[in-house]
Amino acid sequence: MKRSAILFFTLIFCWLNTAIAAPKQVSLADVPQVMSRMFNFHVENKEFSPALARRCIKIFIEQFDPEKCYLLEQEALPYLNLTDAQIEGIIYRLQSENYSDFVELNQLLQQSVVRAQKLRAQAGTKLIQEDLDQSFASSIPPAHYATNETVLKERQSVRMFRFYQFHKSRTHLESADRRAKVYALFEKKIRRIENNYLFLQADGSSLPKVKADHILALRILKSFAKSLDTHTAFFSAEEAHEMRTSLEKQFEGVGVVLSEGIDGVVIAELIKGSPAELSGQIQVNDLLVEIDGESIAQHSFEEVLEKLKKKDRGELILGFKRVDLEVDNAQYFRVPLRKKPIVMNDERLQVGYETLDNGIVGKIALFSFYETSDGMSSEKDIKEAISSLRKIAPLNGLILDLRDNSGGFLSQAVKVAGLFVSNGVIVISKYSKGEVHFLRNIVGRSFYNGPLVILTSKMSASASEIVAQALQDYGVGIVVGDKTTFGKGSIQYQTVTDEKADFFFKVTVGRYYTASGKSTQIEGVLADIVVPTQYSPYNIGERFLEFPLSADRVDPAFLDPLTDLDEKTRNLFQRKYMPYLQRVVPFWKKMLPTLRQNSAKRISQDPNYQTFLRKHEKIRARQTTTPANSIDEAVNITLDDLPMGEAVNIVKDMIILEAEARPEMHYEKTGSD
Repeated sequence: MKRSAILFFTLIFCWLNTAIAAPKQVSLADVPQVMSRMFNFHVENKEFSPALARRCIKIFIEQFDPEKCYLLEQEALPYLNLTDAQIEGIIYRLQSENYSDFVELNQLLQQSVVRAQKLRAQAGTKLIQEDLDQSFASSIPPAHYATNETVLKERQSVRMFRFYQFHKSRTHLESADRRAKVYALFEKKIRRIENNYLFLQADGSSLPKVKADHILALRILKSFAKSLDTHTAFFSAEEAHEMRTSLEKQFEGVGVVLSEGIDGVVIAELIKGSPAELSGQIQVNDLLVEIDGESIAQHSFEEVLEKLKKKDRGELILGFKRVDLEVDNAQYFRVPLRKKPIVMNDERLQVGYETLDNGIVGKIALFSFYETSDGMSSEKDIKEAISSLRKIAPLNGLILDLRDNSGGFLSQAVKVAGLFVSNGVIVISKYSKGEVHFLRNIVGRSFYNGPLVILTSKMSASASEIVAQALQDYGVGIVVGDKTTFGKGSIQYQTVTDEKADFFFKVTVGRYYTASGKSTQIEGVLADIVVPTQYSPYNIGERFLEFPLSADRVDPAFLDPLTDLDEKTRNLFQRKYMPYLQRVVPFWKKMLPTLRQNSAKRISQDPNYQTFLRKHEKIRARQTTTPANSIDEAVNITLDDLPMGEAVNIVKDMIILEAEARPEMHYEKTGSD
């Protein structure tokens, strides 16, 4: 299910065709209000300190030049090594609503953009005419800023070559004319970004002052937000809209995913179950050439997207061109499409199973924790998946695959965990003033209570870590996968899901813990049985991010203290909830030595897994020279890969051990052994 990572130069847009209001614009006058609001919410940082000022300047530069291919060392270092007196001056001016420091810094960035465009013009001419140097393909992103313009030119050439290689893998580029189209497209896309820093429109004219101020204010607020901690962020209205769609897993539209190719606007993907896919006429790589009979040849990519987004369009007639390079011809055709609600089922979960002699082992891969206003949710989908598996055959064991799950709604994490435990605390949250709240499952009984493996990886984060840690705490399941998960144990307040919010942001307001009092912050969830996944050789996790919160612990809450409830509610819970608290299951903890031994033996004797691990060692060796969080393009998680196969074997062992020890199995009050 997992889609391959989109390279930095590929612009993909999924046309939603929904009623999108005019984007909210921020101004420099809004900066103090937003900063004050974030300070008020944030769990630790309450004022603009020298440390935050240094971070803010650093982030402002790095957001512009992450590949260090624009600024020279002598230009960047003075800003990255500011004196205490300079920092005090910046803080004073910001408090006075004077943003001259950022205006001057932006002027430096503008100068570097103009220089880069000249360097690319020289490099592009050479690369179009010559056979491209393959050594560019293995070039390592630089750790330091360039010392001279020759190095900058080389780095710009590397970017162009990577762009060329991407398109070469998808189309024919034998002629100089075709290669020239590649570099023209590269320049168009890069200038689209650069023009925002130059405050220019697509035609080269100056942006209106209101728009220019919006762009500068947006950059300042993004830099400021990220300086507070690694998970605090400020978003534009467009970014917030895309995030809402991602969280809700549904939208209204025709279901075409567009990209800008060298020959025009290309169909990059068709959403399953969408009008575009169900038409049976449109294919990936078809060129979009018309909208309602009007040619789009003279329109920019942004203008094409705007035409498609118009809210008054119930039905569109899209014109396409399908090119067959083998026979050098093209087929033109038109397809009428009417928008409809589209549910992104492939983005929700996948279900499979493996047969046993007397039943099955179920496999459920959940990719996020989602819920919508019309009742769709991850909890409901998992319940339906388990019910469907039970209809096939006796469900003797289950694997909940969270390897590719980076989080979602906290409320859904509580409800999903509640499918496997009865009453009890799932999450403890602690905020900046020390106030503690408890999120509980109060259903009273579990939906599934058989052998359970929670399959995790270094990419399992946030809400997925809550579920894995909670089920591990109560002993109802065994965590299998990479040695540890991502390590995000912080809570964010966000305004993104509120379409009417005046500003869109998320800010870290506290930390969360599970019933054991453990925080997943930094350390993550430790696997009961280590089974390396596709992500294991990479430097992934909270510890590799800038400005993470520190970790701590709170008192366990297996015996729910009910301290966050009013007296009336507490009395009710004492009668209806406390007698049915989930008890710790000690059985699987006792079985871990046997399960670990069996798993290690299988992996050591599996030639495919050994090849898999040897490849990991080679990747680790390269990590000394590659940046943290780099992900190999070969990463591909499925319901039938090697880690999943071993997870199935562990469940089979659990089924056998449970059957052998069934008379001895018992539940104990949490806290006793």
